[in-house]
Amino acid sequence: MFTSSPSTSRQILTVTKLNRLARTVLESEVGLVWLSAEISNFVSAASGHWYFTLKDNKAQVRAAMFKNTNRTVKQRPKEGDKVLVRASVGIYEARGDYQLVIEHLESDGEGALQQAYEALKAKLNAEGLFSIERKRPMPEVINRIGVITSSTGAALHDVLSVLKRRSPQTEVIVYPSMVQGETAPAQLINALRTANQRNEVDALLLTRGGGSLEDLWCFNNENLAREIAESQLPLISAVGHEVDFTIADFVADLRAPTPSAAAEILSQDTNALSESLVQYKQRLTRAMLQKLSHLAQQHKLGHQRLQSVHPQSKIQNQWQALDRLQLRLSHAINNKLAIENKRFEYVNNRLAQQSPAERVNQAKARIAQTHKTLCNNMKQLVNSKQQAFAAKVGLLQSVSPLSTLSRGYSITMSSGTAVTSVDTVKENDILKSRVTDGEITSKIVEIRRHQ
Repeated sequence: MFTSSPSTSRQILTVTKLNRLARTVLESEVGLVWLSAEISNFVSAASGHWYFTLKDNKAQVRAAMFKNTNRTVKQRPKEGDKVLVRASVGIYEARGDYQLVIEHLESDGEGALQQAYEALKAKLNAEGLFSIERKRPMPEVINRIGVITSSTGAALHDVLSVLKRRSPQTEVIVYPSMVQGETAPAQLINALRTANQRNEVDALLLTRGGGSLEDLWCFNNENLAREIAESQLPLISAVGHEVDFTIADFVADLRAPTPSAAAEILSQDTNALSESLVQYKQRLTRAMLQKLSHLAQQHKLGHQRLQSVHPQSKIQNQWQALDRLQLRLSHAINNKLAIENKRFEYVNNRLAQQSPAERVNQAKARIAQTHKTLCNNMKQLVNSKQQAFAAKVGLLQSVSPLSTLSRGYSITMSSGTAVTSVDTVKENDILKSRVTDGEITSKIVEIRRHQ
């Protein structure tokens, strides 16, 4: 049994202070972590925040991802998804629950694809397939363009629209191919070989619209990359959006950020093409600098969060508390509705068994009589109110300034204020006089005061 003398000083904490201290220690000592786990008990609250459990085969931990962060996730996760997350470790102070606050979430499969992408990129780069020396410039004169893409995709439509606007005389030959899925690499390779065998175009464009890393994966195929490198025809790659880069982009003779941009390059002269290349280089440099600046800022913010408790944690705790209350309210309402439905069914069954038809008829008669009486009373009340209203309208008209105006009087205003004295105006002021049927604007030429 523990004892202490009166002189012994003790630091006594409240539960709130204890939880806050524990959260501060976790956030400052552990910081950001990466986890690979499976999602369970996923709930999307009405506020837009996500709450779920991350687990493996031996343990689990609660997690929260708030609306301002989860809006960047491409696809909402679901029960059983394998995910890779970056999170800060903390405590939900209101309940003392140990939890993770998720800052980034992606499919675990995307991480594997990214690793495969980086490995192939390094391999082909080491072999010299990305070397600028082996890349060929676009022809100075391009009369016919070959487009390797889906014949029904938006990318082909964009390319044709740009060429029609900028270079309507340029011919286009489409070599159709799948641009997504397991069979797409083989079809793309076959289309590329067909174009080289026919040798009927001045340049090739390999393109498709944007998508996820998985959607664009067929353009990260090693065999396709080698086929592009061996192509006898100069080739532009325009796969996805401006931020998307595939292996095909690095091997191609030229990379365009979008299908439309590629069409513009192919329809430009040599000077315009050179200018575009300079612009793309500058944009890429700016994008890289912005990315580095963003990463440096994130590092600085993370360091600051380790030094002190960020107020965002309090806001997130309040969000989480509000979401829990909303969920409890929703459950309570559903339970209440279920109970009332059961009571209604019970009373309805008893009523059907007793069949009170006579009492119903009597009640109907009473209701009809009451309705008649109510209608009469309402008519009397309406008539009374109408008479009172008419009397008040007459009284209002008798004292209305409009009645005064109709008898030849007027109201003179200066700067929106009624003129009641010569001291409030001066010569050359503009006045507005209100008469019964309009306004008269006048200018003061003389002011005389009555003695």
